[in-house]
Amino acid sequence: QTYLADFLVVGGGGGSGASQSGSGSGGGGAGGFRTSTQTLAVGTAITITVGDGGVAGAGTSAGNDGGQGGSSSISGSGLTTITSAGGGGGSAADGGVGQAGGSGGGAGGSPSAPTGQVGGAGNTPSTTPSQGNNGGTVTSGSGYGAGGGGAGGAAPNGGSSPASGGAGTANSITGASVTYAAGGGAGNNNPGAVGAANTGNGGVGSGQAYAGSAGGTGIVILSVPDADYSGTTTGSPTVTTGVSGKTIIKFTGDGSYTA
Repeated sequence: QTYLADFLVVGGGGGSGASQSGSGSGGGGAGGFRTSTQTLAVGTAITITVGDGGVAGAGTSAGNDGGQGGSSSISGSGLTTITSAGGGGGSAADGGVGQAGGSGGGAGGSPSAPTGQVGGAGNTPSTTPSQGNNGGTVTSGSGYGAGGGGAGGAAPNGGSSPASGGAGTANSITGASVTYAAGGGAGNNNPGAVGAANTGNGGVGSGQAYAGSAGGTGIVILSVPDADYSGTTTGSPTVTTGVSGKTIIKFTGDGSYTA
């Protein structure tokens, strides 16, 4: 016996870099965003891994970039493994380069650094459809960084003003439209902000000598027909039944589901 299941897999968002006085850091890239519909054979054990958000760039040093987010995945016998990479960390201030990831981290800004510091590459490693987009590049020496890329688009260029992160992507697997995997905005004159939990959002950059911000944790969601839901899980997912005839199994930490 078999049945169809829908999956949403979002990696952890990248952390943003640290800043210095007069120099804003780059925002963290969003975690990779992937969906899949697959046929499950009854009795198949599905392993779920949920990526952590990348760590914040510590202190107020130009060398302290944000950390890359952790990958999220589903795997099991007879399944096509789906892995969404963690978002790339945003660069610290003073003209650093963003890191690659599901979506790329943003470049750091500096009033005196050369322009053209580039954002990290998104969709790394490459998937089809693409799991994310590039972080923003700094195009002037005004001191502002660039934002991280998002699942819905690349981050705009930064440098002359506080730049936003790349857009996230809305998905309705839970029965309501929720936006996941948005890039963190660039630093300006304020402390950054942690990416929202269980969204894969990148951490927002900081300015004026603040530490960076952590990325948001990832998430994995399964949707199966109510009549086929086995009730066998580990890892304490949140389970909601009767959503247009579907059971929604939401993992915010590692676990498993047996079909």
